[in-house]
Amino acid sequence: MRLSTKEDVEAPIDFVWELLSDFVVWERAALRRGVEVQRLDHTPAAGPGMGWLVRFGYQGKPREIDLRLASIEPGQRLVLEGHGYSVRAHLALEFVELGPRRTRVGVVSEVKPTTIAARVLVQSLKLAKGKFQRKLETRVAGFAADIEDRWKAGTRA
Repeated sequence: MRLSTKEDVEAPIDFVWELLSDFVVWERAALRRGVEVQRLDHTPAAGPGMGWLVRFGYQGKPREIDLRLASIEPGQRLVLEGHGYSVRAHLALEFVELGPRRTRVGVVSEVKPTTIAARVLVQSLKLAKGKFQRKLETRVAGFAADIEDRWKAGTRA
């Protein structure tokens, strides 16, 4: 199942990139939402191969995903890939500079089943694809608004 959205952010691309590529902040945000995150590597700098073991509950069952940073093109693109017991996931964030203080962030996520049971689960998710698409759009718009607020607060100080 593939979902995608784009959102324009009223902030320079360097600022947006800095916030969205700060993996420590993402780890803390996941922990605040009840997701267990364990870093699998000990590399000090962000780069391909960075990895996390992510544990969470979904539909009343514990889930576990091995998430890896597949590629990073500073200021342009982040690609994360994950695999669990029965699914493979792909998440790409793309950054396009629209102007000196305007950035477009594109988000594409894809989940592919690897077992029959996962195919049934993904098929049921596809029936509610519109709901998941709206949730993704709302969440990305919220991130964009938060980034804009941070940019405005930083430029006034």
